[in-house]
Amino acid sequence: MNSYGFTLSGASLVFLPSGALFWAEAGLLCVSDLHLGRSERYARNAGALLPPYETRDTLARLEADVLQTKAQTVVCLGDSFDDTAAAKGLDEEARDWLTRLMAGRDWVWIEGNHDPGPLDLGGTHRAALHLGPLTFRHIAEPGASGEISGHYHPKARLSAGGRGGARPCLLFDRARAILPAYGTYTGGLRSDAAALAGLMGPGALAVLIGPVPRAIPMPR
Repeated sequence: MNSYGFTLSGASLVFLPSGALFWAEAGLLCVSDLHLGRSERYARNAGALLPPYETRDTLARLEADVLQTKAQTVVCLGDSFDDTAAAKGLDEEARDWLTRLMAGRDWVWIEGNHDPGPLDLGGTHRAALHLGPLTFRHIAEPGASGEISGHYHPKARLSAGGRGGARPCLLFDRARAILPAYGTYTGGLRSDAAALAGLMGPGALAVLIGPVPRAIPMPR
């Protein structure tokens, strides 16, 4: 598969073209910020009408990654739903789809700032997950080590000259990795933003998603 491999706290990890992270030794697939139900929330709160297909597209990509990696554990790093009402408002097709994906697997929902409460969808609900040398949580904590998080939806430009659009990316250094948003209707925060520049250490890399993930020095 076209992917980018790196090591964090002794764990060998693989970043997939979709924006998911795979830890083969643990049989674990990790995704962040699915934001399922975003079009429904926009219509409900702002009256903005977005094509209501983002949940279907996000779940299709997630299913492909689960089947390709044969993951036995799936960790969703928070903001899996755009808000609690969006989770409750999932249509029957989406609920059935999630039920099929969860069947026979350990499924962990990490709490996010958009979906802090427990969800009536099965699986395990945690504020954070500590597994071997790694800690999975929604928002990075200063001073952490072996941490995998999301929340910021990082993105970066391939060209230092500013040409071309910014693409979602993974950021990682010796202490942590911050995943891009996996959801279809999600924006992003440029890697040179103060919140990200302050978290990532010297020598951090940005790995841009695409058919072949590409690593560049993290733009600051």
